[in-house]
Amino acid sequence: MDLGLTGKIALITGGSKGIGLACAQALAAEGARIVICSRDQANLDAALASLPNATGIAADLTRAEAAAALVEQVERKIGPIDILVNSAGAARLTPPNDLTPQSWHDAMDAKYFAYIHVIDPVIKAMAARGSGVIVNVIGSGGKVASTVHLAGGAANAALMLATSGLGAAYAKSGVRVVGINPGGTETGRVKAGMEAAAKLAGISPEQARLEAIARIPMGRMAKPSEIADAVCFLASPRASYITAVNINMDGAQSPVVV
Repeated sequence: MDLGLTGKIALITGGSKGIGLACAQALAAEGARIVICSRDQANLDAALASLPNATGIAADLTRAEAAAALVEQVERKIGPIDILVNSAGAARLTPPNDLTPQSWHDAMDAKYFAYIHVIDPVIKAMAARGSGVIVNVIGSGGKVASTVHLAGGAANAALMLATSGLGAAYAKSGVRVVGINPGGTETGRVKAGMEAAAKLAGISPEQARLEAIARIPMGRMAKPSEIADAVCFLASPRASYITAVNINMDGAQSPVVV
């Protein structure tokens, strides 16, 4: 199936690892022109080895001015951004008794504002041109509360509302905004989270992994490439009537009506 993405300029935040890198690779395979962003130059360099002809830019997206500079650099040197995929940032898993007001602020900076700081200039430029797609990779923690992911889950929930609200607000401008909520996915970030949860529960990381998989009706975690395939479809003209929604991809772990 031709998704009609050849030549489109795609900016992927958090594009050096995990789901973000899988999205960059999948969009590149569809013929898109790829720009990836990460805070770590070494991670960017490693990722670019698997992304011929892509561009990597290091930026700390928790800073609004850095995000604005990133967007300006991409549009000036490469061209107007057709597709924005946000996959950067994650809040630390924190037991409830260890939460402080700063913990909540840190979680919002790491996930919510790292997305919003990029979305704001991009969506306004897209609206001025009359076209564009933003896909936010968020997380199921925004729908189902976890006692060790309350601050991060709250940031995810805020992103889900922003996704739906911005999708509605900019629909008449020809801009679509969609969210994806992955559950457990085979990434280094999830592995680190498993290790933290295992330590809290006093069990081995392998036992924590087995228990997590046992809660997934499909019997396995997602592959990053599976999330990336959904992102490619949602970013394409094939999904031209899908906007202002958040789609669960958690292997039926949370079978809810949305």
